Amino acid sequence: MENYSFIRGLAVNKGYRTFSEFYPFYLSQHQHKICRVLHYIGSSLVIMLFAYICLSQRWSLMLLLPIIGYGFAWVGHFVFEKNRPATFEYPLYSFMADWVMLFQAITKRN
Repeated sequence: MENYSFIRGLAVNKGYRTFSEFYPFYLSQHQHKICRVLHYIGSSLVIMLFAYICLSQRWSLMLLLPIIGYGFAWVGHFVFEKNRPATFEYPLYSFMADWVMLFQAITKRN
């Protein structure tokens, strides 16, 4: 496992040693507006569904969270960006970047 470092027990590819190094690459993989919008929709639905799950205590619905979140994002990548989602190679950093990108869109910083 010499090609990996560990952050809180999760293997992270050493191609990017920090999230700050990774994030510009992540944004470069999300240039198509529809791809980004699909990410925003998926992430927003995840937040709403998570809130509903917590309020209703219907814990079995937790299984839908990754399907909804990644489903929208992957359609954006495969159909519009025509690239391979960074999640496959950098799962932790990509997960973090999804939320940073959404926050930046909401706060109009991106």
